[in-house]
Amino acid sequence: MSSTEQLPRSTLGIYAQPRVLAMLVLGFSSGLPFPLVFTTLTAWLTTTGVSKSEIGMFAWAGIAYSVKFAWAPLVDRLGIPGLTGLLGRRRSWMLLSQCGVIAVLLLMSVTDPSVRLAQIAMLTVLLAVCSATQDIAVDAWRIEAVTERLQGAMAAAYQAGYRAAVLVAGAGALYIADLGSWGLAYQAMAALMLPGVMTALLVAEPAVSAVPAAAASLGDWFSSAVAGPFREFFQRVGGFGFVLLLFIGSYRISDMVLGVMANPFYIDTGFSLSEIATVTKVFGFAITLVGAALGGVAVARHGAARPLVLGAVLLAASNLVFIGLAQAGPDMGWLIAAICADNLAAGFVGTIFIAYLSSLTNVAYTATQYALFTSLMSLPGRLLSGFSGQIVELSGWVTFFVYTTAAGIPAILLAMVVVRRQQKSG
Repeated sequence: MSSTEQLPRSTLGIYAQPRVLAMLVLGFSSGLPFPLVFTTLTAWLTTTGVSKSEIGMFAWAGIAYSVKFAWAPLVDRLGIPGLTGLLGRRRSWMLLSQCGVIAVLLLMSVTDPSVRLAQIAMLTVLLAVCSATQDIAVDAWRIEAVTERLQGAMAAAYQAGYRAAVLVAGAGALYIADLGSWGLAYQAMAALMLPGVMTALLVAEPAVSAVPAAAASLGDWFSSAVAGPFREFFQRVGGFGFVLLLFIGSYRISDMVLGVMANPFYIDTGFSLSEIATVTKVFGFAITLVGAALGGVAVARHGAARPLVLGAVLLAASNLVFIGLAQAGPDMGWLIAAICADNLAAGFVGTIFIAYLSSLTNVAYTATQYALFTSLMSLPGRLLSGFSGQIVELSGWVTFFVYTTAAGIPAILLAMVVVRRQQKSG
């Protein structure tokens, strides 16, 4: 346990720990670019007349989040000349990636999608790469900065900060675009990355003694930094590791496939940008925080594995409410119901799944192993999301939502297998 980390007297007191509070800001910094790659961007593209098929394909830009394990060993082991010596490995990579996010957002703000769609696509990919790199560094810091007992609280704080950023980059950007312009909205989001930059400069670098010594050759480095994390994982869990990886890859498919088409659906249904911002972002944010807090308490009381089945059921079942909204049309009551179900499930699952994935890592390979897990978590969903627009155009919204619900069934079954195995192994 860190010398500055004191055990709270109450369950809710875990959220008052200094590093848990710092996690709020870093979670905000990690979350801010995400809607600007996905939901906010799809709203921008929809209002400029881009087809649903093309909008759906923009989800593939987010594959950068799904393959970040490919460069995670660099973030895990390599320093940045002139910067790592001053800040440490985790903070130096945080700062570099945050500056990259700011630069790309400013470039996007002066690019018109209706004229330069290919350029917007390239900038979106670059934004996703910078954002994913920031996630690698922030996740590693989060796991290394506190003991296992506070990982649930760190996950909940991360979710709270992340969801606050999603609110700002979602609702805030929509409000600014409605009242001003999309360029102004992206410029404002670039400015809001600055709190994360300040936190990266001020927060303490975690002291981790389990990091292996530097390799003497390129082959040794590859064996230690790249192959080592994978080898260690399978040595620790054995052949069941393949089941775990399959489970991780399937867990978030249902909500990820739905998410890329959410804003186009709301716009098609007849809601205005301001209505979408108010209900789906502002109100939805509050509901997400409730779900995230409940997830943190669930992990603290029951461990990281036991809530997984409930989370998988909530994710799949919440998509069914959108069928009612699709049939009702621009009905505010149905929109509120859909957002309540979807965001409560997303907040709960976000916390418990982050805590569970964190529990699977070895501190010697924190960044690489966690990046592998989160990459596998998102890759199947990203690949399928790219076809979402085509499914909607061919079959309509109701069939699309039935499809997203059915996509969650494998996750429920695998979650039952994983939890049963966890209970047997003690």
